[in-house]
Amino acid sequence: MGELFAIFISASLVNNFVLAYFVGLCPFFGVSRQVSTAVRMGGAVTAVMLLTSLAVSFLEAFLLPPVPFLRLISYIVVIASLVQILEMAVKKLSPVLFRELGIFLPLITTNCAILYLGLFQYARGYDFLQGIFFALGAGAGFTLALVLMASIRQGSELASVPAIARDMGFALIVAGSLSLAFMGFSGLFSS
Repeated sequence: MGELFAIFISASLVNNFVLAYFVGLCPFFGVSRQVSTAVRMGGAVTAVMLLTSLAVSFLEAFLLPPVPFLRLISYIVVIASLVQILEMAVKKLSPVLFRELGIFLPLITTNCAILYLGLFQYARGYDFLQGIFFALGAGAGFTLALVLMASIRQGSELASVPAIARDMGFALIVAGSLSLAFMGFSGLFSS
């Protein structure tokens, strides 16, 4: 159980996809204006990461060993399919959320963080259960990064920020500061 906890903490804090590897930046900057939207996008990305982890475990166990050169193509097809299913479900179950997430929901397909999840899971040789904890940790870290960014950006609306530092300039400064803060977790767990 300790190893699974280490994988989760490592994926969420130490090796945070957004703040350590700088992948998944499109939704990080695009959906991080409101905390409520950031939490929902984090939930959607976490769901896709979890399903991707399950699919990667299945592909590696049953389909890809005889044809390893199809790994990247297989992962992309699986991710695109999962995002389409998620998009249809969100559109049907919560039209308000579908409108809030806008173009960023289908863009989860091109979110590098999800592809990285599959490639890292394979490269690190995680089994089924380790892969699930890795996906949950990566999703929690992605959500944490989005919520931290959104809360800081939301709070800055009440402050007097110079015009030159508003919008993307401010977002880049905050992203750099968050990344530096997360560097403090390096060495906590190694995986």
